[in-house]
Amino acid sequence: MDSALLLALGLLTQGLGLSAEVPESPSTLFPWRRMSGRSRVRRAWVIPPISVSENHKRIPFPLVQIKSDKQPLGGVIYSIQGPGVDEEPRGIFSIDKFTGKVFLNAMLDREKTDRFKLRAFALDLGGSTLEDPTDLEIVVVDQNDNRPVFQQEVFTGHVLEGAAPGTFVMKAEATDADDPDTDNAALRYSILAQGGPGFFSIDERSGEVRTVQVGLDREVVATYNLSLQVADMSGDGLTATASAIITLDDINDNAPEFIRDQFSLEATEAVSGIDVGRLEVQDRDLPGSPNWVARFTILEGDPEGQFTIRTDPKTNEGVLSVVKPLDHESQEHYRLRVSVQNEAPLQAAVPEATQGQATVSVWVQDVNEAPLFQENPLRTSLAEGAPAGTPVATFSAHDPDTQQLQKLSYSKDYDPEDWLQIDPATGQIQTQRVLSPASPFLKDGWYRAIILVSDDASPPCTATGTLSVEILEVNDHAPVLAPAAGSLCSEPGRGSGLLLGATDEDLPPHGAPFHFQLSPRTPELAQNWTVSQVNVSHARLRLRHRLPEGLHRVSLLLRDSGQPPQQREQPLNVSVCRCAADGACLPGARALRVGGAGVSLGALLVVLGSSTLLLLLILLVTLLARCRRRPRDEGLLHGFQDDLRDNILNYDEQGGGEEDQDAYDLSQLRHPTELAALGGPLGQQPLRRDAAFGLQPGPPVRLPPAGPADLASFIRDGLEAADGDPSVPPYDTALIYDYEGDGSVAGTLSSVLSSLGDEDQQYDYLRDWGPRFARLADMYGHP
Repeated sequence: MDSALLLALGLLTQGLGLSAEVPESPSTLFPWRRMSGRSRVRRAWVIPPISVSENHKRIPFPLVQIKSDKQPLGGVIYSIQGPGVDEEPRGIFSIDKFTGKVFLNAMLDREKTDRFKLRAFALDLGGSTLEDPTDLEIVVVDQNDNRPVFQQEVFTGHVLEGAAPGTFVMKAEATDADDPDTDNAALRYSILAQGGPGFFSIDERSGEVRTVQVGLDREVVATYNLSLQVADMSGDGLTATASAIITLDDINDNAPEFIRDQFSLEATEAVSGIDVGRLEVQDRDLPGSPNWVARFTILEGDPEGQFTIRTDPKTNEGVLSVVKPLDHESQEHYRLRVSVQNEAPLQAAVPEATQGQATVSVWVQDVNEAPLFQENPLRTSLAEGAPAGTPVATFSAHDPDTQQLQKLSYSKDYDPEDWLQIDPATGQIQTQRVLSPASPFLKDGWYRAIILVSDDASPPCTATGTLSVEILEVNDHAPVLAPAAGSLCSEPGRGSGLLLGATDEDLPPHGAPFHFQLSPRTPELAQNWTVSQVNVSHARLRLRHRLPEGLHRVSLLLRDSGQPPQQREQPLNVSVCRCAADGACLPGARALRVGGAGVSLGALLVVLGSSTLLLLLILLVTLLARCRRRPRDEGLLHGFQDDLRDNILNYDEQGGGEEDQDAYDLSQLRHPTELAALGGPLGQQPLRRDAAFGLQPGPPVRLPPAGPADLASFIRDGLEAADGDPSVPPYDTALIYDYEGDGSVAGTLSSVLSSLGDEDQQYDYLRDWGPRFARLADMYGHP
């Protein structure tokens, strides 16, 4: 079966060809309906694209008519589906379901949708498919209904002044919404106006702007404003305009120039760091850029470097300043040759400026200047202890104002010790008293004073000078032995000897090294002693052979290293003692280690003198008491006085109580040397009866003193034994002091013998002898 497509579009008529075959299982628009029979031939529609112009205003407008010959007229139902029908944008196309005519119902816009693809269907009245669905494509034909649009309203570009022709500046770009494959979007660029000579051109197709000739000068025209146009239809269609601003970038094509070639300025003498004047220049390049900033150089006329020129960043002027004080008396006029250049180098093709150099005349004005010290600060030296009136120095000055006759006067501004006096007319300085070495204003051996000098101008000028006096050290002190006593092992081979040191009040170099030697005036010392140097300040004293224990006196000669040297002969008290294998003195050794204890010789003599005086007072009181008792003693104990200690009777006296009757050990009254001779024990003492249980006996009886030097410690140890040792008799018995001296005629103060005296004996005076004797006064005095 054949089929035809009738296009009822006036001038446009197209045929619709249907295939000769009919599908075996034709699809239907309504799946619930089935075909009763099977076709033997499959046929298909072939519809070419239908073109329709956008913006078509006659609405509705028939586009095409489709027709199937499988059913008689009125037996076929036609329909279309797709965008513009039942999909967005809806309602653009429609079809007459009985005639198959397709209508355009709205104006088309190619820039929104350039084509539509629809599906056409042919059904019988029962809803069964008569033909296979076919594609219906509607193409929107473009019209030039869009103007071209520049991407920017204003385009900007930069180019160096003096750029060569053909230099790229910028690119102008535009777009057109019409079909790019048609002349509706074929754009062409042009320059409508550029405000002057035609220095720029634009490529009509690409929109690139370039220079076309030489002569671009920023100093003449810095910015160019161009009016650009773009047109479609290859330049004959719709148009649009935009602006282009082209800025010329500056180059250093103008050298700076002085506004005149001669400048005259004035400067004040004797000052520095001041501005003298300004040198004006001009430069046509861009202000503030390196091509404009000026740099000044003094070519000649300033060999001492007394001037400098800096650039004012705002005005670009050269500011001439004085960096070193000028002197009107030595030079009153300066003629400077000055040049100016830019900070950036000048372009090679640009000629040098004709006024790149200028002459600057500087006239120095005379003013009253302060006097000048010939040497400041002035340093001198003086020996310590210099008497009043000793010349120190002459701190003289001169007046630089040689053209003016002025008188100078001197005075002190700072002299904390009031040590110096100065001649107001000459500046001569001398001492007016002796400077104390302990002055707090003497720093590291230097004394500082400040001197003023003034002229008599109106107003006067004053200058300040510093005088530093070094106080030279004089060797006026001999070294001193420190310490002046010490202990030494009696065995020459033991110990390291006695280390001796020395000090000196003088400062270096009048002190160490010190020299130690035995006194030359006592040559016999060399037989027993040797002195060897250890270092610059110490020496070591040693024994040549064994010496007896005790206190020895060695005279040493000490000498310093000053010029001239000072020396001193000084005694050294050496306690020779028994010692252990390491050379240290043994406990209880006879030698009094004065040096080791740090006791000076003077203190030792005071202790010995006080102890001796106390002992004499005790013996004197005892002797007086005994003499008072002698008349009665002769009748009662006649013939038994020499053996009184062996005949002591026990009386019921105040003291240790009833248990004290057997506490007396008569052996304690004997001289320890006698006990030693008799072979008696010198060790542990028996306890008293009244001693508490568990107390241990006191230390062994100490040997009698070998000499007066041991007496102080001997008495002290005895008192401590009497107070705390439970092995000795109680306080009211004869206290054991171990030793009273050979052949002593003094009587005892104990209660044993005191009972033999007068009952009215007074003991209250014992309170004046100290706490120890006050206890005796309480025991034997009146209550």
